[in-house]
Amino acid sequence: MLYFKPKMLLSSGFNRNIGRTVYRLNIALIKPVFTSAAYRDSFYEFFLRYSYVPAGKNITTDLSLLSSEVNDQITPSSSASEIFFLYDRLKTLLPRSNIDILTDADLDASFSSSSSSSIFTINRIINKYDILIIGHQEYVTQREYNSLKQFVANGGTLIVLDGNVFYAEVKYDRNTKTLTLVDGHGWAFNGKSAWRSVSERWRKETSQWLGSNYLCYACHLEFLNNPFGYKHHEEQYITNPKDMIITNYDATVMLKRYHPPVAKPVVATYQLNYQKGKVIVLGIFSNDIIFNVKFDKFLDRLILQYALASKARHL
Repeated sequence: MLYFKPKMLLSSGFNRNIGRTVYRLNIALIKPVFTSAAYRDSFYEFFLRYSYVPAGKNITTDLSLLSSEVNDQITPSSSASEIFFLYDRLKTLLPRSNIDILTDADLDASFSSSSSSSIFTINRIINKYDILIIGHQEYVTQREYNSLKQFVANGGTLIVLDGNVFYAEVKYDRNTKTLTLVDGHGWAFNGKSAWRSVSERWRKETSQWLGSNYLCYACHLEFLNNPFGYKHHEEQYITNPKDMIITNYDATVMLKRYHPPVAKPVVATYQLNYQKGKVIVLGIFSNDIIFNVKFDKFLDRLILQYALASKARHL
């Protein structure tokens, strides 16, 4: 993996001038309504009830818990607060830009046909936005996953605020507005029975184009480089040698009885180029420190840097 310092990191004074005088950008923040639905007295009640079940055993009871209504009610675990906070902040930081809030359902629909969609033009070959920003998108559909990957491949910039993204696949019924587990988070469900399955649904593929994978919740970590006073919650760890590290938080496993996927995980904010675009992954659970002034300035600089780079590619 490469280590570098961004060439375009700007002073706070210059940042304000850029947003007001240079480019009109198209940016969308994706509200994690699917993750919110999964946490709303549904999936996790099932996970708890059947935590003792061994691999190979089919469960045919309490299956209704593996479906949940999708609505605008947001649970704390979904990290939607950072999406709304950042929306207001971007309106000030980039006042000439178009800033929208979309949902997981919009991205799911974006890959369902060849017609014009929320984030693509016809045939999904041209992006409508320069930048997409996601938070705790732990639960996504296959079509949403494909949409985000295609957005980056087309030349877009994807900014990932939180750890534990793309962990489980769900399906979404637009008619009933119902979310149902498919595979991931340790379980698979076919509508008739559920059984033990993989933890991270697209682990290998996610490593290839996003550059990292989910670390662990039960691990006890300390961050030796911790400019924002961040405490372990849920993080990504680097799994792609092409990742270009911006800030390495120097994670150290404190208690050996909790085993992370690797002995010395690298938790970092990094950039990874993928086809015509790039991803910027914060690596930590940004929602926990979204009101931290030092972190906000760091995030402002990242957004401005890559916003300008994204726009420059299309001039």
